[in-house]
Amino acid sequence: MTGPAGLGGLSLEAARRRLAREFRARGLETPELDARVLVGHGLGLEHAALAAAAGRVLTAGEADTIGALAARRVAREPVARIIGRKEFWALPFKLNADTLLPRPETETVVEAALAALAADNCRPRSLRIADLGTGSGALLLALLSELPSAVGTGTDISRDAVECARENARALGLCTRASFVICDYAAALKGPFDLVVSNPPYVARPALAGLQPEVRDFDPRRALDGGPDGLDGYRAIAAQARHLLAPEGLLVLELGADQSDQVTAIFGPLGLAPAGRRHDLAGIVRALVLQALP
Repeated sequence: MTGPAGLGGLSLEAARRRLAREFRARGLETPELDARVLVGHGLGLEHAALAAAAGRVLTAGEADTIGALAARRVAREPVARIIGRKEFWALPFKLNADTLLPRPETETVVEAALAALAADNCRPRSLRIADLGTGSGALLLALLSELPSAVGTGTDISRDAVECARENARALGLCTRASFVICDYAAALKGPFDLVVSNPPYVARPALAGLQPEVRDFDPRRALDGGPDGLDGYRAIAAQARHLLAPEGLLVLELGADQSDQVTAIFGPLGLAPAGRRHDLAGIVRALVLQALP
């Protein structure tokens, strides 16, 4: 799909409808939303301004710009990658090629962590949080937005991911409470932390080829590949977690489907006992809460 040939001479509304039909025919899950977002992004218009200009005819340049964006979506590039940002926990996050796309199910980790902290009446008001494999900083910054007395450190092995997380912290006004370190999981951190969170790679390597193209072809492979059985990331965290956690500190991990028992078994011998599980909207156990035994 190219711009002027497909969309030239159409109004904004007609172009949006044509893109939606094309996306629907290609089997995309949210064709109307995708079309509206891409037309708005291509023209630099928010939703209200886009609606107000619905009858305006596209210029050739505008049609070309929107057509190029649409071609990327037809190639199964996620809309969030195309526009370079994604909302998570009602906060805007900038993305780059080295950051995993924040997904709604990962908000389950934030929910589980906040619930676990609220249930612990002895927890100090000033918390230290670590986010291992922070990517865009979504988990850490969402938690800091809810915990105004907390400070935190995010780690990532990718320099570009760490720079992206720092930019997001600045944009959200959280840079005075958030720091970021380039390292593998917790290799450069010193405890104790009251709360450690992580969304490690948990897809078993043989299953990578079967992922949706939006994930398989556009998310960084290192953020997906959990090794032969999908559990390598949890083993790496287990090797470091016990010395990171304060007495009775909490570790909250995102899980893949049917991994709850396996991950619990990895951490049990290290003195981290299960303290809760939380399901996502699909009914999958998505977050596991572990607590360091005193």
